[in-house]
Amino acid sequence: MADTLSVTDNRTGKQYEIPIKDGVIRATDLRQIKAGTDDAGLMTYDPAFMNTAACRSRITYIDGDKGILEYRGHPIEQLAEHSTYLETAYLILFGELPTSAQLASWTHDITQHTMLHENIKKLMEGFQYDAHPMGVFLSTVGAFSTFYPDAKNIFDEQSRKKQIHRLIAKVPTIAAYAFRHSIGRPYNQPDNELSFTGNFLNMLFKMTELKYKVPPALERALDVLFILHADHEQNCSTSAMRAIGSSQVDPYSAMAGAAAALYGPLHGGANEAVLRMLAEIGSIDNVPGFIKRVKAGEGRLMGFGHRIYKSYDPRAKIIKRTADEVFEVTGTNPLLKIAIELERIALQDDYFVTRKLYPNVDFYSGLIYEAMKFPVTMFPVLFAIPRTAGWIAQWEEMILDPEQKIARPRQIYTGSARRDYVPIEKRK
Repeated sequence: MADTLSVTDNRTGKQYEIPIKDGVIRATDLRQIKAGTDDAGLMTYDPAFMNTAACRSRITYIDGDKGILEYRGHPIEQLAEHSTYLETAYLILFGELPTSAQLASWTHDITQHTMLHENIKKLMEGFQYDAHPMGVFLSTVGAFSTFYPDAKNIFDEQSRKKQIHRLIAKVPTIAAYAFRHSIGRPYNQPDNELSFTGNFLNMLFKMTELKYKVPPALERALDVLFILHADHEQNCSTSAMRAIGSSQVDPYSAMAGAAAALYGPLHGGANEAVLRMLAEIGSIDNVPGFIKRVKAGEGRLMGFGHRIYKSYDPRAKIIKRTADEVFEVTGTNPLLKIAIELERIALQDDYFVTRKLYPNVDFYSGLIYEAMKFPVTMFPVLFAIPRTAGWIAQWEEMILDPEQKIARPRQIYTGSARRDYVPIEKRK
């Protein structure tokens, strides 16, 4: 039987055969379905793109019903256990895990680009002392487009590779400087003898010591968190990266837009909302009452449920284990007991189970970041650092896809019919 969809238009009685490929139909194939000669053709209406595939991608595979997340075919559980962030970034960007020589070369290329131009540092110093680090971050990334005009050569492979090195290398430095600026401390220079995450911790927390001693457990925990956040298919910020990039603008400008999308509380700020919820609950004794209010529609259970995952978010399981390792070093976050009790009750309650509300990646990540002494304003920035690899990979895939054009969704017009201009003195 042919892979087609048979459609009967009851308005006209006409029948259409629409090809199905890879489990989808092309939306433009519906344009042939018309009610009359003046009809522009049938469109689909899909607010928030709940059931629309806007691209073909080889980067990230998600099966939300089964709780599967894979980068280039590699299960997230294996990468989190065995890989490092830089190795995973290489995989996401270039399609295969690197050889030892390739990883050494990649690491070297990243390390050589960690410094920021002095004028960029001056730009960052010009922000108000209490400026939100994410606002500083996205503004600085956007400013890179003026410092690296060669980035406009987006169809030059060597130019693209140089921008990839710059972005992966410099986003931790921007983030660390934004953090130091917010607390009124001088910027720490990158230390190229340290690992990617070790150097980031050095730039954040080094005080007067000659050499910052990186806590191994925190270094590894940050690596795992970065791996888990490196890409996540066509989410809000990635869609923004692709849409802006489709105008063929440089990657810095596109990524500033992606970071702006991540700035929103429904995206990069979700783990902060979890911490606020746990703080409001206050103690384990208050958890049953909070659950009762949520079921009555009087509150919201933050960190549970996901647009894609209809079972336990695979990243949440890994983060929960990572949290235990971090708390052995930092001491237990007092909110952890509330979180564990909240999870225990929710996973036994039919109300949440039948609605497939399971913990997501945000439920425990905020607790870890807080234990590591990050203020909540840094949470979306900590998300943006690893997601840079995914954003650039998705951007490059988009510009090299011959089927892609400048993004331009259609609309259903619901405004006034044609009417004439009325002079102001005659208006009622």
